[in-house]
This record gives sequence, C-alpha cells and structure tokens, in this order.
Amino acid sequence: MKDIQNLRDDRRINIRKVGVKTISYPVTVLDKSHKLQKTVATVNMYVNLPHRFKGTHMSRFVEILNRFRGEINLGSFHLILQEMKERLDAEASHMEIEFPYFMQRETTPEAIGMERYECRMHGSLQECDDLVMEITVPIFLPPFVHDHGGLPRSMGRWGTARVAVRFNHFIWIEEVISLVEQGIVIDAEFPESVESVTRCLGKIFSGHPAISWFSIAVENLADGYSTFATIEEQIEQDVEDFRLIYHDRMK
Repeated sequence: MKDIQNLRDDRRINIRKVGVKTISYPVTVLDKSHKLQKTVATVNMYVNLPHRFKGTHMSRFVEILNRFRGEINLGSFHLILQEMKERLDAEASHMEIEFPYFMQRETTPEAIGMERYECRMHGSLQECDDLVMEITVPIFLPPFVHDHGGLPRSMGRWGTARVAVRFNHFIWIEEVISLVEQGIVIDAEFPESVESVTRCLGKIFSGHPAISWFSIAVENLADGYSTFATIEEQIEQDVEDFRLIYHDRMK
C-alpha cells in the first residue's frame, strides 16, 4: 500500500500544528508527601509538518504514548517529544497534559479536606526543550467572618490565581501552590483588589531562585462579571537541566 502521508507535496505550505487531542490517559506525577500521585490527564500531541510532506501518520502519536504506558510522568516529557520529532520527521514536537492534582490541607481548624488543583504541563522540543507548568489555585474568603449584620459568613470562593512557570531547577507542585497561598491575603470585610493580589504574587515569584519565568493571572468572581489582572516576568538566572534533576527525584 502506498504511503500517502510521506509523499512529497509541491504546494510548499507548512502546517503549524497537526496531531491528536483530548486523549484521556493515566499519568504519574511527583507528590512531595507521598512520593507519587496517580491521576488521569487529558493529552494533546502535535508536530509542525514541513511543507514537503502531504501529511503525517496520526496513529503514531498514540503508538508513542502507549510505549510509555505506566511510565507517563513529567520526567518522561523529553523522551516522548524526542520520539515524536524523530518518528514523524518533524521540525518541532509538542505535548500538553492537563490533570487534577489533589493535596491534603486544613480547610478549617476542625476539618481536613482534599483540595483539587488544576494543573497543565506544556512541553516543546525544537532545537532545545521548553517546559511550562501551570497551576490554577482557588482563592477563598476566610471562614467564620461576621458581616455587619452579625451573622456568620461561610467560606466562599473569591476567585482564582493561575500561575505558569519555567524552571531553573526542580520545584515541587506543592511549593508552587504554597508560594501562591503566601501571596494571597484576602480580608472578607475589605477584600483586596486583583491588582493588589497580583503584585504580591509577582514579588514572591520574582525572588524565587528556582523560577526563570512566570506569568500570573488573578481573577475575582463577581455577580454577572469578573475582574482580572495579569503580570509576566523573565528572570535572568543560570538554567540547570530540569530533566536530570527531575529523574534524580524519581530515584
């Protein structure tokens, strides 16, 4: 059977992205307290298709993913991207995974609950690696605060802080969440503005030695609309090999 995908194409038009998306797949991520945490991710895989090829073999994306069955984790990003790039003869390869991460935390002095954080990893490989981790952290009003009428106010959601980072060296998911929570100071009686919370977070992240770049978006949920503020900063520091450091944590 003729391999149509590998035939030459004379139209000389590059396709920026071609691949598969919304694959539901089990992944393993590092957990600071329990070493590993198993979760289910939504995976997108795609490559840049050179103009000389008519198409690519879509089934190969899933084949590559299946080769890492049981070993899909943040540390295997480079190996998957490298195989995608080589097997599909692509100029660049990309993979995105989105997954829920659960962390035990005290929600009140009397109760302990599991908080859910939405995480996203985006890895790219062209001449070099690029890895971005994004975490959405919910922001809550403090519990047991009384309003002016004297009635207790239950703990409610004020909004979210979405933080994306590039690494100088390894940092735990829990550490990123902790940095966000350090910068969130919400008074239920006189709530801080999105601008104030964003500036506080920017100050904390800009001084962290493990982070080389960050982007922060803070959103406050209101009736019928929401307010938001964003900040982005590139930090000039020496970059270590994240992959080696990650695998060292896996041992």
